[in-house]
Amino acid sequence: MPESSVSIVPSERIYRSILFIRDHKVVLDQDLAALYGTETKKLLQAVKRNIDRFPEDFMFQLNNGEFNNLRSQFVTSSWGGRRYPPYAFTEQGVAMLSSVLRSKRAIAANIAIMRTFVKLREILVTNEALRRKIESMERKYEEQFKLIFNVLSKMVIADSKPKSQIGFFTELQEHKAKKGKQSKT
Repeated sequence: MPESSVSIVPSERIYRSILFIRDHKVVLDQDLAALYGTETKKLLQAVKRNIDRFPEDFMFQLNNGEFNNLRSQFVTSSWGGRRYPPYAFTEQGVAMLSSVLRSKRAIAANIAIMRTFVKLREILVTNEALRRKIESMERKYEEQFKLIFNVLSKMVIADSKPKSQIGFFTELQEHKAKKGKQSKT
């Protein structure tokens, strides 16, 4: 399939659809249906006809607490919206949907979603590796950084002390200097 036909779903839209629930990155059924260009009801019918393909680690239904929390985050009207908790699909569940939904749009959307999951995983791995490298450098150079910060703090303290003046003073300068010292006390 050519690359241009696959990019019918913007990756930003997919990123916004990925949620973190029960320690899994998931996409809700209604978001998948919108990405696939179908109704949520039809998507779930196709899933239920093939329920053996969707074990608990591929798809799960949110409990009432999770559902209420989700509703409070996405503010829905009191007269409309869902009456039952949505289903959440993990990355493997989204992959399995490709064997259940066969329209060209669903296939293209599925490819885009899978690529987004891969990019997200790469970003997380890269950030984790960067965090570990920084921590390693902090441990390795801790003593040297302490020395540098100690020297810098001594320099700042030294700069804040009044400097003694060198040279000759006129009577007027001495008088002003004494008067300034007296007014400070």
